[in-house]
Amino acid sequence: MNIKSLLLGSAAALIAVSGARAADAVVVAEPEPAEYVKICDVYGAGYFYIPGTETCLRIGGYLRYDIGVGDSGTLDGVNNVGDHMDDGNHDTYYKNMRFTLRTYTGQETELGTLKTFTETRFQFGNSSGDYTGGGAGWQAGNKTTSLNFAWIQLGGLRVGKDETAYDQFIGYAGNVIQDTIIPYGIKDTNVVQYYFDAGSGFTGVVSLEEGTGANTIDSYVPHVVGGLKYKGDWGAITGVVAYDSNYEEVAGKVRLDVNVTKELSLFIMGGYGTDDNLTDDAHNAIDAHGRSQYKPWGGNWAVWGGGTYKFNEKTSFNVQASADDDKNYALAANVAYTIVPGFTITTEVDWDHYGNYGNPSVYGNWSKADKKDSVGGIVRFQRNF
Repeated sequence: MNIKSLLLGSAAALIAVSGARAADAVVVAEPEPAEYVKICDVYGAGYFYIPGTETCLRIGGYLRYDIGVGDSGTLDGVNNVGDHMDDGNHDTYYKNMRFTLRTYTGQETELGTLKTFTETRFQFGNSSGDYTGGGAGWQAGNKTTSLNFAWIQLGGLRVGKDETAYDQFIGYAGNVIQDTIIPYGIKDTNVVQYYFDAGSGFTGVVSLEEGTGANTIDSYVPHVVGGLKYKGDWGAITGVVAYDSNYEEVAGKVRLDVNVTKELSLFIMGGYGTDDNLTDDAHNAIDAHGRSQYKPWGGNWAVWGGGTYKFNEKTSFNVQASADDDKNYALAANVAYTIVPGFTITTEVDWDHYGNYGNPSVYGNWSKADKKDSVGGIVRFQRNF
């Protein structure tokens, strides 16, 4: 009886212990928080690692809403349309809403940094111009989506869709919205480029380019652009020269930037180009005033100058004056105010005077050939992210 009780007690104890161990086995530890996005700070703010790769990605862009009035600059001719209810005419606004999406990638390799950049623009709005003849350009609607940038760069070598180095390397003509009332370049092109850093503040670029539109190369010979820049704490001096392979013409620009104080910066840029093969009898249909891929201004020379004055961290004043050999003159000035970080409102007034107008199609409005002085303005709301 005692042995039986002992055996039964031992069995019960073993079952109890086994049950306890079984219960312990199904206890699941609390999971540690997963890091879904790993920050990459090698290339600046906003980058993160694409999961499972060594590639860093940044996504950004902006939303921009423009309201234009008058007929100055690229707003050449405020919308002049027929009244919906009677035979009268009205001037009305030029408006445009743009969504720009940008992507940036970066990765370190044994051959240097591998980078890419893309920019795609989606737009809704209307076109500026005189539409009294029954044109529908004043009607708002979706516009063509455009691929403005899509390039790959390894070390100093860049290939793909970019702005011509003739503009990109030397810089835009100031911080005004309408900086091309007198144009200084045609931006879009496919490129094969090489950038180099010589040290001591010197950098340079050599670019083989396809051109765009009517200026696309017509043989295996590319357009060629070269540039050299010296940059210091005081500012910079830059020069670019371009060879137009279609017409065997040469154009160049030189620019000086000066940081006068922490608040005031000034610039002046001059351009000169040949037009011997653009104004002869064989090419009069192209442009009687010699405008081309790298010399879109009238005549041989053009000049742009201006500056920026920062009143404080939120408010700045920007101005640009320009003129060319065809006796065309322009002035643009604005005030940009950053309401909160990433959201800026810019109000601008533009004036231009046309002398020997040449080919009005360069500016997009034939009716402007009859105008000598024009005034317009634009208000821009822009949210960067």
